[in-house]
Amino acid sequence: MIKKALVICAVLLSTNVAFALDDVIFKDHSTVALDHAKNAATAGNAAEVVHHAGAALEHTLTASISAKGVAKNHLNEGAKELQKAIDQGKLGKYNSSVSYSQAAVAHISAANSVVESNH
Repeated sequence: MIKKALVICAVLLSTNVAFALDDVIFKDHSTVALDHAKNAATAGNAAEVVHHAGAALEHTLTASISAKGVAKNHLNEGAKELQKAIDQGKLGKYNSSVSYSQAAVAHISAANSVVESNH
């Protein structure tokens, strides 16, 4: 009986640790992603948009791995917008790359809000 209780406690503890680690990964990467997305949205030229949108995309995808539900959906949509910003920026289309970056900011901000409201 004691062995069963220990196993159950170990499983519950590892589950809680995993959820806590997911939260830390999400928060760290989504915060950095949002900062870079904001920098892309206010960049002065297309090359700068590409640089910041690329960094934001990496962090958005990493945060998305540990996200769930609505937050994950927003991060996935934000990643799509960032990829479009990168593509447009590489073509030298500054205005559209900034617009896509702004849309990404909205999605990443929404994901962060969803997670904060759940805690």
